[in-house]
Amino acid sequence: MPNFFTDNEDLKFHFNRFDLREILEIQEDSYTQKNDFDFAPENYEDAMINLEKTLELIGDISGNKIAERAASVDEEGAHFKDGVVTYAKGTIQNLKELAQADLTGMILPRKYGGLNAPITIYMAAAEIMARADGGLTNIFGLQDIADMIKKYGTEEQKAKYIPKFSTGEHTGAMALTEPDAGSDLQACKLRASQDENGQWRLNGMKRFITNGNGNVHLVLSRTEAGTKDGRGLSMLACYNDDTVVVRRIENKLGIHGSPTCELQYNNTPAELIGNRRFGLIKYTIDLMFRARLGVAAQALGISQAAYEEALKYSKEREQFGKTIYEIPAVKNILLDIRVLLETGRSVLYDTAKLVDLKEKLEGKLEELKAAGESTKEIGDRLKELTKVANLLTPILKYITTEAANKITYDAIQIHGGTGYMKEFPVERFARDARITNIYEGTSQLQIVAAIGGVINDILKDDFDKKAAKTYSGGLERLNGFLKEIREIFYESLKYVVDRKDSVFQEVAAKDLVELYSYIYTGYLVLEEAEELPRKKFIANRYIVTSLANAKKNAESIKNELFSDLLHANEILI
Repeated sequence: MPNFFTDNEDLKFHFNRFDLREILEIQEDSYTQKNDFDFAPENYEDAMINLEKTLELIGDISGNKIAERAASVDEEGAHFKDGVVTYAKGTIQNLKELAQADLTGMILPRKYGGLNAPITIYMAAAEIMARADGGLTNIFGLQDIADMIKKYGTEEQKAKYIPKFSTGEHTGAMALTEPDAGSDLQACKLRASQDENGQWRLNGMKRFITNGNGNVHLVLSRTEAGTKDGRGLSMLACYNDDTVVVRRIENKLGIHGSPTCELQYNNTPAELIGNRRFGLIKYTIDLMFRARLGVAAQALGISQAAYEEALKYSKEREQFGKTIYEIPAVKNILLDIRVLLETGRSVLYDTAKLVDLKEKLEGKLEELKAAGESTKEIGDRLKELTKVANLLTPILKYITTEAANKITYDAIQIHGGTGYMKEFPVERFARDARITNIYEGTSQLQIVAAIGGVINDILKDDFDKKAAKTYSGGLERLNGFLKEIREIFYESLKYVVDRKDSVFQEVAAKDLVELYSYIYTGYLVLEEAEELPRKKFIANRYIVTSLANAKKNAESIKNELFSDLLHANEILI
C-alpha cells in the first residue's frame, strides 16, 4: 500500500527540519484557537503532529487512490458538451474523496470549516498529489481563491464564499488571461461597470482559464473607464451562473484532468474584492507568489513520479545479461535526476517558508494597524522578506520546472522505446511536465522577474554569513567551490554593468540568474549535508557540476556568445 508521503525519505527529511514556530504562532493565534475548536493544537509540537498526520492522509489517498486513476483520467479527460464541462470520472471521484477527508479547505480558517494549515504544508500536499496526478493539483490548488477572499474580502463575502470551498461543494477559477492579455496582464480589457443600482457587472472574454467551469471566479477586470494600464484594474468575485458562457475547452498536450476554458461574461453580477485599482498591482501580484510556489510543487511531484518509474524500470529491465541499472551511462542519468529532485525540493521549501512568514506578518501588520499600535518593526521585516520573495519565487519556478522537463525526458530515455508508449506512465509525465515552465509565467519571464534582485545582490549578507562558516566532514572543500562560483558571478556582473547597455543586460540576464541560483542552492544543500550523511553526495555532485556550469555561464557573458542576438534582425530572415 504506497503512501506518497511516508515513502519519500527526502520529503520527510524536509518536514522534520521545518521550523514553522513563528508561522504557527501567528496562524494559531498563539494557540488560543483550541478554546473554540476541539481539534486545534495546544502547542507547536501538537501542531506539527497534526500536520504530519494530514500529510500522511494525503499521501495515502494519493498513492492508493489518485495514482490508480491517473491513467484513466488522462485518457478520458474533461468533457465539453452543450456548453457544459464535466470532469473525467476519476477526477469526480478524487474530488469527492478529498472533500470527505476534509482536505479541500486545507489552508482555510477553522471558523469556515478549513484545516488552517500553513502554506509550507500546503505545498508539501501539492507535491504529493502531483506525484499521483499533475492535473488534479491544479483544481486542488484553487482553494487559493477562497484564501484571497479571506485576505481581502469583507466579512459578508468571507461567510458567503469560503465555507463551500472547505466542504468541497465549490471549486474556483482565477480568470486573469485574455486573448490579447497573456503575460501582459495590464492589457486586460474585460470591463466591470456598475448599473443604476450599484451592482457590478462583468462583460468580456477570458482565455486559458484553469478550471473555468469552477463555481466561483475571481476576475481581473477594468473598472476605471478610459484607462489602459494596470492602475485601472480591480478584482471581482462572481458565481459561475447562466451569464457565464464556456465557449470551449482546450485540447491540450497534457494535464487532461484539469479543464482549461475560454469564457464569456455577459453582464455577470459580481462583487468587488478589496479596493478598486488594486487588482493587478496588489492582488494579482500577491497571487503570483502562491502560483509560482504551486507550479514548482507540481513540477517536483511529477518529477518524483518520473524518477520512481525510471528507477524501477532500470532495475527490472535486463540487457546484455544484466539490468540496465548496472550500466554506468544509465546510472549516471538516475544520479543526475536524483540531484535535480533533491536540490529542487530544498529550494521549494526554503522559499515556501519565506512566503509563509511574509503572509503571516502581513496579517499581523493589519492587526497592529487596526489596534493603533506601532508597526515599524514588522514593517521593516516585511520589506526585506518581500524583496527576497520577489527574487526567490521566480528562481524557484525557473529551476524546478526546467528540471521537470529534463527529468521526465530522461525518464523516457531510460525506458527506451517502451517509454514512448502509452502503456508506460512516463510519457504522460513528460506531457504533464511540459506546461509547468509555461503557465503562471514562462521561464523567460521568471528570468525577467528575478534579474533585478540578482543585480542588486540582495542575498549578499546571507551568502557572506554562510561563506564565513567552517563546514565539517570534508565539506569545506565545497564551500571553497561556492566561493569560487561567487567570484565568477561578481566578475560577470561587473562586466555586464560596466557595459551600461540595457539590451546587453537583458540578454545576459539568464546567465546571471543561473549563476546566482547556483550559490543560493549550493549553500542550502551544503547545510543539509552537515545534518545527513547521504546529503554529502547530493551537495558534492550539485556544487561540482555548478562550478563547471558557472564557468560556461561566465564564458557566455564575457565572450558574448549570445552577441548574435543583438543582430537578430539580420539573421532571422
